[in-house]
Formats: sequence, C-alpha cells, structure tokens
Amino acid sequence: MGKRPSVVAHRGASDVSPEHTLAAYRRAVDAGADGLECDVRLTSDGHLVCVHDRRIERTSNGRGVLSTMSLEELESFDWGSWKNPWAELDDEAELPSPDMRKVLTLDELLSTVRDAGRPVELAIETKHPTRYAGLVERRLIEALDRYGWAHPKIGTESPARVMSFSWLSLRRMRVLAPGLRTVLLMDRVPLRFRDGSLPTGVSYAGPSLEIVTAHPEYVDRAHKHGHQVHVWTVNADADVRHCRDIGVDAIISDRPEAALKTLAEPPSPPLPSFTFPPKRQPRRQQ
Repeated sequence: MGKRPSVVAHRGASDVSPEHTLAAYRRAVDAGADGLECDVRLTSDGHLVCVHDRRIERTSNGRGVLSTMSLEELESFDWGSWKNPWAELDDEAELPSPDMRKVLTLDELLSTVRDAGRPVELAIETKHPTRYAGLVERRLIEALDRYGWAHPKIGTESPARVMSFSWLSLRRMRVLAPGLRTVLLMDRVPLRFRDGSLPTGVSYAGPSLEIVTAHPEYVDRAHKHGHQVHVWTVNADADVRHCRDIGVDAIISDRPEAALKTLAEPPSPPLPSFTFPPKRQPRRQQ
C-alpha cells in the first residue's frame, strides 16, 4: 500500500459543526485533519469571509446577497443555529459559543492554521462569478502575504493553495503569486484534459467523486502528467476506501475524523487469481 491520501476538512468538520465556523475548523484540527478547506467571498467593505453561498439565507438567520453587505452587517447574524435548531433539547449538542455563531473571516482562519501547533494545509476556493471579479484574488494575496504564504521561498511550499472552478481565477493567481499551488476543480473533465493534462500553470486536478467513480483511470492519467488528484466531496466509508485504492492524493470530506479512521484500516487483501484449467481435448479414436 502506498501513502494514504491526505484528509482535508470540507468547510471544517461540517458534518457535526456548522460549516465555515471557527468551531468546525478547530474540531477538524483536533481530529487530526491534514488540511482545511474553505470558500471565500468579498464583503462590500473589502473583507474576505468564509461563506459558500452567494446569498446568506441557508447558513445564517439573515437575508440578502453577501457581496452587498459589510462585515459589520454580517457579524450581526447568527451563523450556527441552523445546524441544530433543536439544540436546547439535545443533551449531546455542542454548547453554543461565539465560535459556532460568528461569521468567520479568512484572516481568523489563517491565524488558526498558523497557531495549530502542527503543519496544517489550507485549501482556499475562490467563488466566481462575483461582482468584484479579480479583486477577490488581489485581496486573497494580500491576506496570505501578511502570513508570508503568498510568495514562498525557493525550495519551500506555502501551506495554502488556491482552488477554483474558474480557469480565469487560477490564471490571475499564477500572475499574482506564481509560486502558489493551484487546483482546478471539475464537475466534469473537459475533453481536451481527459488525458490527465491541465491548463498551463495549474498544479493539481480537483475532480468530483462522481468523476473518479465513473472513470478511476483518470487518476493514473493525471499522475503521468505529474499532477496530484484532490477529490471532492468524499464522505461515505466505501468512497474513502475507493479513493485510497485508486491512488488519489487528497480527499476533501465533511467527515474528516471518520475518513481518517477508515484510512487507518488495513487494506483488503487482493482477491486470489484463478485460471481455468486447459480444456481437455477429446481422445482421437483409433
């Protein structure tokens, strides 16, 4: 068995804690996740916050389009109660805390990674289209620069990498920070890249679980072109095992603790090969 896939916590340990909250990320770090994944969007006053959706209704008690709101407005909403609206009646529910209720800025997440006490990688997804276009990437570089992570020295790697479904976003990152790793996310593989190649300057392939389930040979093709394969979103134990068996490099999961436990299992022994005995030739009549 080769090296196990790294486990990246999708929006934190989002299966058990409210996604994109500091509580979800701290839980993932405590569980031993190798990396954390987040989405970033830009507020009207220029702050990057960790929120997936364009509108805020699903994950907060507010309403409206995030990009039209200031950070102060977003901080007035509750970003955690939606996860377990019956928490007061649940003896096993996490106790409410600001870490579960407050909108999370990218800067807070970066400091959490820096202070984790062990190496933790951070996969940052830029969400497009957006009214702010390339300003998102510029603000992202500024944030990473404050931690010395936008322009790694020769021979070193930043703990951060940038992911996007948008080739244009990754092209901007290549211009602004050529030493930063990038991941092209795909819900289908474009015809020109089905041989495992990627656009110029893109470091890693980011196919969906559905792609590598239907076409497991894609992983080998990408590896032959020198690209790692990071698969999203892998939650079921059987899917975790499948990704391990076909050799993916990283899995992005809502259940990082469960994924790590599954990957710690010994691999199933290969089925014994069986060949049919040669067919007996009828004896020739004398």
